[in-house]
Amino acid sequence: MAQDGSVPECSLALAFALDISTSVDEIEYEQQRVGLAAALQDEEIRALILANRGTVMLMAYEWSGETQQATIAPWSAIASEGDLAGFATRLLGHSRMNDDYPTALGAAIGFGTTKLNKVSACARLVLDISGDGANNHGYPPESAYRHFPAAGITVNGLVIDTGDTSVIDYYLEKVIHGPGAFVEIALGFEDYEQAMKRKLMREIPAPQFARR
Repeated sequence: MAQDGSVPECSLALAFALDISTSVDEIEYEQQRVGLAAALQDEEIRALILANRGTVMLMAYEWSGETQQATIAPWSAIASEGDLAGFATRLLGHSRMNDDYPTALGAAIGFGTTKLNKVSACARLVLDISGDGANNHGYPPESAYRHFPAAGITVNGLVIDTGDTSVIDYYLEKVIHGPGAFVEIALGFEDYEQAMKRKLMREIPAPQFARR
């Protein structure tokens, strides 16, 4: 299983960014990490990924303050059930790196777009950013889009709604980027897995693009 951009016929590169800022406690972080692993192994999602014409590349990282981003699982080529299970195992085995930093969405975007450019040979590049708050540290998302290589990358948001609906508007106006970009909403951290499934259904190519 390759962990770089050399895999031929890569149809989709998908990077997942998980929020570990101070507003996210240990249980809520666990709900993101475990929820993502479960969503990726959902029967319908798994079938979509493995039916895709060409390899799907996945990676995941956590983010909080301006210089606090850490890779959870590096780029991995997903071409079999074993590959997908291995990626999920890395998600489940990861320990949180930080727990006392603010919300630096601009830096999270910069980190993710830089990672996606390492697999630029893939037909589609998508960054998924999960979070429960607006930027309050470092440069804002609009600055990230000016200074980091985001051309050709779609940035979608998964807002964890904990009661402040202004966060949804913030993601719609400032965070998402590129043609067809959208925001999915989780009704609290406990809804994260289901929201991730809904989002993946929209992001992974439909069955008509399956391998022959």
